Amino acid sequence: MVALSVILFPPLLIAFLLVMERVEEPLRRPASPREVGEFLDTANAAEVDTLASSGIRRALSRWRRRRRGGSSTTNPPMV
Repeated sequence: MVALSVILFPPLLIAFLLVMERVEEPLRRPASPREVGEFLDTANAAEVDTLASSGIRRALSRWRRRRRGGSSTTNPPMV
């Protein structure tokens, strides 16, 4: 059993790291000034409330999802 865990641990760790890199990529991308200006021009009341309570990243995420026509059933992670 120990030998099996020693053999499987490195590939599982690498797979986990690759998945986490994909999760972190959108969080590393900063919002452009044009996108922030467009957000401030077209945001609805709920998105402005999100901006005030959770910050620009979460508010922009909600705004992008609305513009794409996505569902708002999932909450993006708070950063």
